[in-house]
Amino acid sequence: MGQLNAGIVPVTPFQQNCTILFDMDDKQGVVVDPGGDIDKVLAVLKENAITAGAIWITHGHIDHAGGAMELKEALGVEIVGPHEADRPLLANLESQAKLYGITDAVRNCVPDRFLREGDTVSFGQHAFEVFHCPGHAPGHVVYYNRAAKFAHVGDVLFRGSIGRTDLPGGDHAALIASIKNKLLPLGDGIGFICGHGPGGRFGEERRSNPFLV
Repeated sequence: MGQLNAGIVPVTPFQQNCTILFDMDDKQGVVVDPGGDIDKVLAVLKENAITAGAIWITHGHIDHAGGAMELKEALGVEIVGPHEADRPLLANLESQAKLYGITDAVRNCVPDRFLREGDTVSFGQHAFEVFHCPGHAPGHVVYYNRAAKFAHVGDVLFRGSIGRTDLPGGDHAALIASIKNKLLPLGDGIGFICGHGPGGRFGEERRSNPFLV
C-alpha cells in the first residue's frame, strides 16, 4: 500500500475544495465533492495520471455536488454519499443554482449509494470510516482514515470556524454536537481538509476555535 495523498482543486465561485484522494504508488483514487468546473478536475486527473474510481459527496449543497453527475458520466463511476437525509437538497440543485444566479451547468444529483454512520468506503487499501455529522446540512458525512490520521470534514469544521447553520436544514446545536462528540474525540493529531480554505488539526481547533472553546 502506497502513501495516501490529497490534491485540492478549487472550483465554483465559492472556491470549494474539490479534493482528489489518491494512492501515491498506483495512482488510484476518488474525487470528493466535485461542485463544478469539471473540465478543470478532469485535467488535473489526466495531468497527474490519477484514475478516480468513485465520487464521494460530503453533503448536498450546490458547491459540493453541483458537478457530480457530469463527472460521473465523464468517468463512468459511481457517486457515493452523503447520508440520505440530504436527498431533498440533491434533488433541488438546479433550483439552488437559480437562487444563487449560477449559470454554469448544474444538475440534480442522484447518488448510487447513500451512506450511514458506521459505514466504510475505500479505494485500494485505503479505508475510510463514515461519520454522519448533521448541523451544516442534515445528511452531511465526514470521511476518516484512521491509518493516516486524516479526515475530510467538508463544511462541518474549518480552521478557526465552523459550517454555516443559517441555510435550510441547518442546526447550530447539532453541528457543535457533531464536532465535539464525533470528531474531536478522534484525537488532537488528526489532520483535516475542509470544504473551503486551509485545513488544520483537530487539536488546534479544540484549543483555539472560538466556536468550540
